[in-house]
Amino acid sequence: MKIPFLLSVVVLLFMSCRTNEKPTPAFEHEVVAGPTPWTSDVFEMEEKDFTFAIISDLNGGEREGIYSTAVEQLNMLDPTFVLSVGDLIDGGTEDTLQLEKEWDSFDQRTSKLHMPFFYLGGNHDLTNPRMREFWKDRFGPRYYYFVYEDVLFLMMDSEDFEEQRMMEIYQARAEALKIINGEIEGVYEESDYYKMPERRLGAMSNAQLGYFKSVLEKYPEVRWTFVLMHKPLWMREDEKGLGKLEALLSARPYTVINGHFHSFSHQVRNGRNYTMLGTTGGSQKESDSLAFDHITLVRLTDPPTITHLKMEGILNEMGNIPAGSTQLSKE
Repeated sequence: MKIPFLLSVVVLLFMSCRTNEKPTPAFEHEVVAGPTPWTSDVFEMEEKDFTFAIISDLNGGEREGIYSTAVEQLNMLDPTFVLSVGDLIDGGTEDTLQLEKEWDSFDQRTSKLHMPFFYLGGNHDLTNPRMREFWKDRFGPRYYYFVYEDVLFLMMDSEDFEEQRMMEIYQARAEALKIINGEIEGVYEESDYYKMPERRLGAMSNAQLGYFKSVLEKYPEVRWTFVLMHKPLWMREDEKGLGKLEALLSARPYTVINGHFHSFSHQVRNGRNYTMLGTTGGSQKESDSLAFDHITLVRLTDPPTITHLKMEGILNEMGNIPAGSTQLSKE
């Protein structure tokens, strides 16, 4: 039986429309209500070997103009999305008006990105219980996961202390800052805060461990797993460190990335790459040759190709650093 000519045309037009439909990238998560710790869920469709970027610490003494420059450079590089490893504001206060002012400033600069941005908290962002509540109201969960194009991202909270311990750390930190600022007598290296393991290495609760255990069970065969955190939980060797999660990760390919030390380093641990990022505007020690501002690009080849770009070398078409920051080159 012959198909009527008019029906044939309709079928062809329908098939043509279906063929020209733009595919939607696969993006999975479980934040079903309330605020989200990302700015958008709309992604530019790319090939399987998509590229994402990571920024590091802004704070611990933010240098003006660096992050704004990084935003312009990220738009030039055009990754699919941008991740962070924490210390996005100066924080360290219970004053909600001050917190709102600082987050508004960060968000205003971040809003100029042409791609989604994913938040992660550091010690400056999650210093006390009130800051935790502020984060929850503004960004939702402190730790979470997402899957993009069959790649799993574990976004961890390295400030995951019990509330009483968090207040002990917060109060010890306030005392140490008074010593540093000359408000009281003392030696910083002899202060209670300086001696606390949480100051350098952070902590992870059993609840967070259980959460990520269930995530790994849900996604056993993804292409790759990236584990991001602020403080290097993997350097902490007791039950509050990363050891138990590393055991759960051992049968899959994964990469660990953190910030906090404001100095770049890389090592191979458990046969996997562990990288500490430098800064993207945070304070630097002039004597440290590995304390530099950079943007990290990760391309999803097999294995992933990771490139660290010093901001002082990302130039626009006129050969200038965008926004004309004068603080990028170390003398």
